[in-house]
Amino acid sequence: MIEQISLTGTLPEHAIGSRLDQAISELFPEYSRSRLKEWLLAGQIKVNGTVATKPREKVIGGELIEVNAELKVEVEAVAEDIELDIVYEDDDIMVLNKPAGLVVHPGAGNRNGTILNALLHYYPEIEQVPRAGIVHRLDKDTTGLMVVAKNLVAQTSLVSQLQDKTVTREYEALVNGCLTAGGVADFPIGRHPDKRTIMAVVADGKPAVTHFRVAEKFRAHTRLRLRLETGRTHQIRVHMSHLKHPLVGDIGYGGRARPPKGADEAFREQLREFKRQALHAAILELEHPVTGEWMQFEAPIPEDIQAMTEALRLDTQLNSTKDY
Repeated sequence: MIEQISLTGTLPEHAIGSRLDQAISELFPEYSRSRLKEWLLAGQIKVNGTVATKPREKVIGGELIEVNAELKVEVEAVAEDIELDIVYEDDDIMVLNKPAGLVVHPGAGNRNGTILNALLHYYPEIEQVPRAGIVHRLDKDTTGLMVVAKNLVAQTSLVSQLQDKTVTREYEALVNGCLTAGGVADFPIGRHPDKRTIMAVVADGKPAVTHFRVAEKFRAHTRLRLRLETGRTHQIRVHMSHLKHPLVGDIGYGGRARPPKGADEAFREQLREFKRQALHAAILELEHPVTGEWMQFEAPIPEDIQAMTEALRLDTQLNSTKDY
């Protein structure tokens, strides 16, 4: 299976004097230096709009790097009969409502049982589309809406819309701590310098912007509505953790159970037992890749987040008059 790679980034100023292949490998740490060098030699990387083919060329910092390459996926995905919650479908696109626990794309530790495997079974022709039509992802334990392209025309259009930031992706989340107002998280995201399995806000990371507003306040938690301006790996989780308001249940990013003072034992236990990040892709809006029609989709909040929201609401009501 062929995966189409499209990357854009700007070299940090401190890269001055570095070799081009070294600087690019630091800019895109998710790909090996040897892989990036292959793409350089094949003319698949541009520097400030010009194709670059000399790995040893020195950089001055601040150059715009564009990568457009094809990557052969080593492990061929197989079709599997896995149920999909299809919200909408026509000849060009599918909109899915992803449940918690379902991985989107095969990878290390998740060779099978993914949405991609399910797509190959449901619509075998999708094998001819890069990434089986998957143009954006949701984390394993994030629920909600994602769009899939059923042909190359649709795939090209949807990728372009995502790059142009014209697709609306709105999320519902529960976070630890009390926010008094919404705002914008504008912090670059890259691979964590010490823990390579997670992401972090890092100075030389890729630009990442998340808009958020307060939907409901609780005693020690907040319900948020968030919109992505960019689509970095774990973006909302990283940004909210960086702001010291990690998502409820998101242990990897500091979201351990934090029951408020005076909470009863049943509520404390409910918080402890919430084992995934409380994040749901609730709204998706996009232009149909063929007809040009503006399309809007909404997925109901899943039961576990609803139940946690009700528990937070009840705790707030029961303790609103207590003097601590």
